[in-house]
Amino acid sequence: MNIINFTPVSAFLGGSLIGLAVVIFFVFNGRLIGISGIASNFLNSKDNRFDNFLFLLGLILGPIIYKVFTEQEINISISNSFILLAVAGLLVGAGTRIGGGCTSGHGISGIGRFSLRSIVATITFMIVGILTVWIKNLI
Repeated sequence: MNIINFTPVSAFLGGSLIGLAVVIFFVFNGRLIGISGIASNFLNSKDNRFDNFLFLLGLILGPIIYKVFTEQEINISISNSFILLAVAGLLVGAGTRIGGGCTSGHGISGIGRFSLRSIVATITFMIVGILTVWIKNLI
């Protein structure tokens, strides 16, 4: 098997930047990072609305700025089915409510705090993701 996507240096640097962002966000805001929580609070709460907006804006601008400075093409393949994307978005939203958070909240902030609930949730996310890819490749 040819492993082309083995990039330990960039993976380490990216993970370190994510960890640093979590620490900085916590130090300055006293809150943990979880994208679904931040998005929900931005839409539904007046508390920290500007901070939440800036965080979400950074998620959009980050890859754009990266592309401008590195001049590397970012290849993304998204289904052209609007219905499929809408259903997937609704399922993700429902899953974050049922699971008490999203993959970023549980996987980054929760595991970093040694939360058993987050560890179980992240293992579940990974197993379901692996099974989904496996089943999709069978079809």
